[in-house]
Amino acid sequence: MAAELHVELVAADRSVWSGEATLVVARLTTGDVGIMPGHQPLLGVLESGPVTIRTADGKTVAAAVHGGFLSFADDKLSVLAEIAELSGEIDVERAERALERAKAEADEAAHRRADVRLRAVASR
Repeated sequence: MAAELHVELVAADRSVWSGEATLVVARLTTGDVGIMPGHQPLLGVLESGPVTIRTADGKTVAAAVHGGFLSFADDKLSVLAEIAELSGEIDVERAERALERAKAEADEAAHRRADVRLRAVASR
């Protein structure tokens, strides 16, 4: 069993993060999944939620991901998202304002997006 897996986190418009990792946690339509080196091949549909990557050097990378899919085989993980942003790219005050606005307007989709962004920041 390999000690690391290669991860590519890609959004529709850009490559977000690439590197070696020991663990990736993501939310699929079937529930949360943790992927480590040697995991069985997997193809799943992503739910909006944070994706957490424990890098090979022990650091944690968190991203807010909205839609897409995840593919794992031969210790290579591809996270292909419609929208993805690293937690360090997220403007917390703007996300908090968006969450309040979504609550006031009862906009479930906007509420979910803002909530995911704030959870990604909290998990870094």
